[in-house]
Amino acid sequence: MKLLLENIKELVQVEDQPVLFRAGKEMAKVNILKNAFLIIRDELIEDFGTMDQLKDRYFDDDLLIEIDCSNRLVYPSFCDSHTHLVYAAPREKEFVDRIKGLSYEEIARRGGGILNSAKLLHETSEDELYESAMERVLEIVKMGTGAVEIKSGYGLNTEDELKMLRVIQRIKRTSPICVRANFLGAHAIPLEYKNNPAEYVDIIINEMIPQVAAEELADFIDVFCDRGFFSVEDTERILMAGLKYGLRPKIHANELGLTGGIQAGVKYNALSVDHLEYVGEEEIAALKDSETMPTVLPGAAFFLNMKLSPVREMIEAGLPVALASDFNPGSSPSGNMSLISAMGCINFKMLPEEVINATTLNTAYAMGISESYGSIARGKIANLFITSEVPGIEYLPYAYGSNLVETVIINGEVQNF
Repeated sequence: MKLLLENIKELVQVEDQPVLFRAGKEMAKVNILKNAFLIIRDELIEDFGTMDQLKDRYFDDDLLIEIDCSNRLVYPSFCDSHTHLVYAAPREKEFVDRIKGLSYEEIARRGGGILNSAKLLHETSEDELYESAMERVLEIVKMGTGAVEIKSGYGLNTEDELKMLRVIQRIKRTSPICVRANFLGAHAIPLEYKNNPAEYVDIIINEMIPQVAAEELADFIDVFCDRGFFSVEDTERILMAGLKYGLRPKIHANELGLTGGIQAGVKYNALSVDHLEYVGEEEIAALKDSETMPTVLPGAAFFLNMKLSPVREMIEAGLPVALASDFNPGSSPSGNMSLISAMGCINFKMLPEEVINATTLNTAYAMGISESYGSIARGKIANLFITSEVPGIEYLPYAYGSNLVETVIINGEVQNF
């Protein structure tokens, strides 16, 4: 099947010579074609250019479907590289507890937070988890997301972690968008191991990882390396065990303090280190010239009223930055990447161009898929969205409360919702 998008006001994030990510000053550069066309054949982007070039290349009868994009922008789909969207139930009561003054850490110490989600997940069937998660997947697709990473981590025992990962694999098979699975058995320390976390780490290493690998349930392995969760030593043990089974590391790092998680991630060639509210000169130096993508989660910082990651300092030091939603029931109950983009501009003082790179190409890199996703380039997967009538790229983060995604195309097909 062929699809022609014509009269595009602005074709955004165009690449003639694709790159894997953009860093430093390059993040402020986004290639835009005005008055453009885009040709999609089957599931791939075949060609693009300006409208005055179209007549020289194609005849109308050579095309099956035409979409008039007058006064509209066309973007590559968002790539959301950090979510926990498989969960049993929301945690709105903890939201009220925080309004009353309890901190995230205080709620966790009382058995809330991740441990609360683990209890609820244990009581929920795979079918129920799948059905509720697919509703959330459909929700984020409607809002322009075309690739997503989903983590386990609400099981906290071998049986329930495998249950979560099987649900994620089912989503992978049945969802129209690209899905990556991340094994996060080290998301929190269960209450029964509170006084002996090393014993739980042994279970992760000796029981969980071998079974996850045997069933090929995960693309990555993750650890919450932070104060009150897993130490650097525990993290390194888990990452080494995962690497033996071909699971590339990713890390929840430095959300609650300068705890060494970033350095551990770089040491073990993590694909990304995520959260990063606490980043100093040593952390920036460790990330410099590494293959690890610093990933900031604006939704969590906003929802928990946390310290903001020093994004400007990281970019000015020459680092790349990705932005992801952290969609989860406790600390960021939204997968709206347009809203994340707005937060990038409003709270982190990022330029609209920097935000585009941070939510498309750089987040695709943080999932290991930027060769096929994250930009408009010939031969890449045709996952993109068409906006409603808007003035330009600045308008999307400016109009932070509006849904400006009018049409979604996934794998070259227009989605009907």
